[in-house]
Amino acid sequence: MSKDGSVSNDGSVTEATAAEPTSPQKPRKKKPNPVVATLKWGWGQLTSMKTALLLLFLLALASIPGGILPQRPTVPFQVEDYLDQHPRIGPVLDAIGMFDVYNSAWFSAVYLLLFVSLLGCIIPRVRVYARALRRQPPRTPRKLGGLPTSATGTVDAGTDTVLDRAEEWLKSRRYRVRREADSVSAERGYLREAGNLVFHISLVGVLLGVGINSLWSFKGEAVVVEGQGFSNSLVQYDSFTHGAMVDPEQMAPFHLGLDAFEVEFETGPVQRGAARVFRAHAVVTEPGRDPQDRMLEVNKPLQIGGSTVHLIQHGYAPVVEVWDGNGDIAYAGAVVFLPQDGNFSSAGIINAPDGRPERLAFEGFFLPTADIDNELGPVSLFPDAYNPELFLNAWSGPPKAEETGIPQNVYVLDTSGLEPVQNADGTDTLRMRLKPGEQMVLPDGQGSIAFVGFNRWIKVQVSSSPGLWVIVGFTILGVIGVSASLFVRPRRMFLRLTGDEVAVAGLDRVDGRTGLREELDAFADAVGLSENEPDEVGEETAADPGEEDT
Repeated sequence: MSKDGSVSNDGSVTEATAAEPTSPQKPRKKKPNPVVATLKWGWGQLTSMKTALLLLFLLALASIPGGILPQRPTVPFQVEDYLDQHPRIGPVLDAIGMFDVYNSAWFSAVYLLLFVSLLGCIIPRVRVYARALRRQPPRTPRKLGGLPTSATGTVDAGTDTVLDRAEEWLKSRRYRVRREADSVSAERGYLREAGNLVFHISLVGVLLGVGINSLWSFKGEAVVVEGQGFSNSLVQYDSFTHGAMVDPEQMAPFHLGLDAFEVEFETGPVQRGAARVFRAHAVVTEPGRDPQDRMLEVNKPLQIGGSTVHLIQHGYAPVVEVWDGNGDIAYAGAVVFLPQDGNFSSAGIINAPDGRPERLAFEGFFLPTADIDNELGPVSLFPDAYNPELFLNAWSGPPKAEETGIPQNVYVLDTSGLEPVQNADGTDTLRMRLKPGEQMVLPDGQGSIAFVGFNRWIKVQVSSSPGLWVIVGFTILGVIGVSASLFVRPRRMFLRLTGDEVAVAGLDRVDGRTGLREELDAFADAVGLSENEPDEVGEETAADPGEEDT
């Protein structure tokens, strides 16, 4: 039998077929899931710095309507007036949330996307920076002549002595040093990247503070007339806004009574009428404490029950008495009039809906220092009350059948169902001019009104902003981070010994820096380099020989 044959059962020899070698099959790469790949791509786009800057710009852009258009949480009546005056565009703006910008879905979406984008940018950079802090400075390049600033020469000392001098000098200037047998490399300026990270972290902190404020803050405004008071209860506020996590029923109880409001204006020729003194003499009462006399002034708020109380506005409240046609008192008390100009010409209304047989209403002006101008009519010449007068028109009409419960603006007269009261001969609308202590009887026995005097009123703003200090703290931290990124100079220094020749070089890792030449000369002097041959690279900067910036 031949060696390439085989014997069969019947004794015949058959040719053996050589087995062909089989090559190992390469494992097929698993095709990536398109959904996962799309999600990864989307996450990469969202967490890029370009996207974060775009979202920051969009957030600033989205805030503009909130400063231009009236907002329903703060001035709901102005929103309704805007809708009445703009019947076409108003409903469209309302549908897309332009009258409640900061609580709208699209504003919240931009806010949350910016928050996530910044976190996605920062976390990887923190990891890279942490690894960079653990690494040694890059090795010294073989040829230092190609760096932006370099010098060569000789020294009159041994290798170890030169390396010791270089290491000592570099460490004294806060360089991190990497020493090898014939070279030294050093780097400083790691705080620059730390400053960048701190700045971006501070942006996240500011957004976090804004989020805390939007959820846990509240702000309300209330008018308090002299001799009256205000309690920290929801029903006492003229306007009130709060975050989703605030329970208005759980606010810290306190009472603020206004004993007197002291006002002084400049009477001299220079800055005549300018405000000089605004002081509210108040009595603050809190549960379990005796009443305390407190002084509330502009820019000097009070801290009461965890809330901040600011004085934000003041004005006049004429005190009137209104009698109806039956001779009964339909209204008596102080009525808040709103100032219209710097001389406190104040407009307001006096409503007596309970008058019988007809209800009465009055609208007009209170002038603290009244005068009649031939062209302008009644005007106030000074903000203080030297000649107070009340100018009014009267309205009357049948009593309302029932109350609708719809809130109304107490500073604008709703003339529905009312007619202007005419003078005695019925030829013109009745116009009244009253001084303190005077009374005017309406024609046809409809009633009368007396101008008793006036009080002053103040508007207080009660607020709590738990996220404010978070915003302030991170803002200060951001300024520190920006300062570090602007003023810290990332720089590398190198020294290499080749036989009798010593070469030193420096590299600024940020363009436009100065002082590199001077520092390299000082480094050369410290190691004893003589016969320096400086070599300054021109406008084109040589490539960084070290590791890539983080």
